[in-house]
Amino acid sequence: MNIASNSYSRTRKRLMAAVASLAVVGTAGAAMLATGTAPVLADAVRVEAPQVPSFADVVEHVSPAVVSVKVKAKIQPTADDGSDDQNGFDNLPDNPQLRRFFKEFRGFGDQGGQFGMPRFNHRNQGNGEPRPVAQGSGFFISEDGYLVTNNHVVSEGSDFTVVTNDGKELDAKLIGTDPRTDLAVLKVDGGGKFTYVDFADDSKIRIGDWVVAVGNPFGLGGTVTAGIVSARGRDIGAGPYDDFIQIDASVNRGNSGGPTFNLNGQVIGINTAIFSPSGGSVGIAFDIPASTAKQVVEDLMKNGSVQRGWLGVEIQPVTSDIAESLGLKSDKGALVSSAQDAGPGKKAGITAGDVITQVDGKDVASPKELARVIGAYAPGKSVDVTVWRNGKNETVKVDLGTLPSSDKQASNDDNNKQAAPAKPDTLADLGLTVTKSENGKGLVVTDVDPDSDAADRGIQPGDVITSINSNEVNTTDDVSKAMTDATKAGRKAVLMQITRDDSNRFVALPVGKG
Repeated sequence: MNIASNSYSRTRKRLMAAVASLAVVGTAGAAMLATGTAPVLADAVRVEAPQVPSFADVVEHVSPAVVSVKVKAKIQPTADDGSDDQNGFDNLPDNPQLRRFFKEFRGFGDQGGQFGMPRFNHRNQGNGEPRPVAQGSGFFISEDGYLVTNNHVVSEGSDFTVVTNDGKELDAKLIGTDPRTDLAVLKVDGGGKFTYVDFADDSKIRIGDWVVAVGNPFGLGGTVTAGIVSARGRDIGAGPYDDFIQIDASVNRGNSGGPTFNLNGQVIGINTAIFSPSGGSVGIAFDIPASTAKQVVEDLMKNGSVQRGWLGVEIQPVTSDIAESLGLKSDKGALVSSAQDAGPGKKAGITAGDVITQVDGKDVASPKELARVIGAYAPGKSVDVTVWRNGKNETVKVDLGTLPSSDKQASNDDNNKQAAPAKPDTLADLGLTVTKSENGKGLVVTDVDPDSDAADRGIQPGDVITSINSNEVNTTDDVSKAMTDATKAGRKAVLMQITRDDSNRFVALPVGKG
């Protein structure tokens, strides 16, 4: 009995202790709930990093203005000979690098094939139905449907369709093209009012500025890439008005004609070419500057073509040697190698050997700049052209003509009369062997010392020396006199005018060196 009583007493004490323990836990839990707290747990990982600028606002506003351009044409059957003519590049300058730029960029013949999309191949399809021949990009510049693209996108087309950002397909007609700057204008009729964009003042663009490119690479449509302005004033040999903006935003086939925007949503340039050893984007793309595009587009919308001023002279760069031979303080300007007979420059008195340094008081730094300055004037415009001639500046007034539709080189009358060869003479100081020309004007180079300055500067047998320092030379005595005069004047070089294949150029040769 006592044993049972003790056992019961111990069990009762244990139960009461357990209940007391539960009461403590419950009281603590109630207190935690009452104060709104909870057991401490580990937080999810979160990094407080600097916020990178977003292009989303720019893209949202400009994307409706950017379109895809589809081009079709009625193609006659042709032999698949792989020539450039088959791909429409027969009118490009004979520059392998330039041709590769456009072949890789245009999206011609194999548009997006690597993505399983339809391949545009027009060869051997001569049933008379329009066939796809090119695909590129473009953008609206007016509410009523004018849009800009590249000339090389539309050049072979007869039917044009634009696809808007929301997928609508609209027919367009070609308003005009300008092959020299690779620009074209299309017009969409109907479809309501269009979202459009403006051109920026590209003179304010700085290397390193953020840019956004929007276009239709590989036919994908509505693709956005971003990068920076890598360089300005690039010359890739595409034409006389090369002044490209280089960007590193990803640009590929099909981006041709697409816009590049600044962060204000304005167009700073138009994608026109890429450099790509691999065939894809390597971060080197070239844009037509907005300032060039704006002027050309306005002319195309108004007249359907671009009328440019024409000076009618052939020009070449002024090297440091040429500057020294002429007494110029710097190698700026454009040296006139010849003035075309029917050109306004010759009529105004500009002659071979003149260095054009200014137009209407504005400095001319190079032949490219002179071409752009003159081309910006309307035909018939009267301009003051400053030339360096005979050691001083002279100004002539020129009434500009109209730039011919195709570039024509000035030609000289051929003299087919055969005459007995004259006895060669040696100009030892210049490393040249010469003989009198058949018509008595100039000296024909018959041999060039390979170790001479003349050889280093590209003078070849067959070249005709027509003048030195603007003085005609018909004998070796004329050459000796010209060199003596240059030495007396303190010049270290003479400027020699060379004729080759009916074209002129100038070469500066050091005085008294063989």
